[in-house]
Parts: sequence; C-alpha cells; structure tokens
Amino acid sequence: MDVHETALGRWVDIEFDCLPLRSVTRLDVPLDASPVYEQFILRVKHAIEKHGSHNSYYLHRGKCKFHLTNAQDHGAVCFRFEGTVLTGQEDLKTRTMDLTVDLDQETCSWLTEPSVGFLAESVQHAVVVEFNRYIEAGDLTKAKKRIEAIQAESDRGDGYVGMYL
Repeated sequence: MDVHETALGRWVDIEFDCLPLRSVTRLDVPLDASPVYEQFILRVKHAIEKHGSHNSYYLHRGKCKFHLTNAQDHGAVCFRFEGTVLTGQEDLKTRTMDLTVDLDQETCSWLTEPSVGFLAESVQHAVVVEFNRYIEAGDLTKAKKRIEAIQAESDRGDGYVGMYL
C-alpha cells in the first residue's frame, strides 16, 4: 500500500475554521478592511442577528471533498461551505446548521446535476459528524464550567441572565 492509498482511506475530507459567535465583541467594519474581509464581517453579523451568539459557531473556509474512486486525480468532488452551526444547551452535540454549500471543483466526468444536489446535501450530514468530533476533541470541561457559570448567574438573577443568552 502506498502513501496515496493511505491518504484516500478516508471517505470524506473535511476542513473548516470555526468562530464561536459568543467570542465576537465587535461587528463594525474597520475603515481599512478589504472588500473580502468586509463581506465576511457582514456575514458573521447576519449570523448573529439570525441565530444569536449562544451555542452558535460560524464555520468558514470550509471544504468538503468526496472521493468516488481510489484514484487521486479521478473521481473527486469538492465543495466549499460556510455558515452557522448551533449546538444543544450543553455545547456537546450539533443540533442544527444553516450552511451555504457550493460546488468548487470536480474530477468526475460522469457527474450529473442530481448527483451534485445529493452530494451538496451530503456535505451537511458530513459536517454534522465532523463538527461533533471537533466538539469531542475540544476541552469539554471548559464548556461545562461555562454552562455552570451561566446557570449560576441565572439562578442569582431569578432566571434573567441577559439578552441572547
């Protein structure tokens, strides 16, 4: 077995950058921001307005590659994705997501439009699995302590912690 076979042993390659929306403190666009960065800030702002910042994560620079053959240069379908993942109250599992998924490139001459739609939907399912692994690999103790602190604050304030929490 050569190196290429080992690398292709994975069925789906997924990578993404993750921005916990609770960590976003400013949403104003810097005056010297590039147009690309300005658009990114506006997408994050929209995600916060739509989903709030509690138990919300913004995935960006996401890539998902399906290998349909065992050849590195034949039978690959690649998608880009970006959007919001929402977790449950304890930040331990993906609850839902709001992703934009676009075909990026392919080396698959037999690819049809219905296949692209099926694979684009499959990206969402693959991201759920991968994001849950991402959560498991993180420091769950910190997440649990944060949740306990929020609950204690809520208990001290007769259940009111503040807007969007």
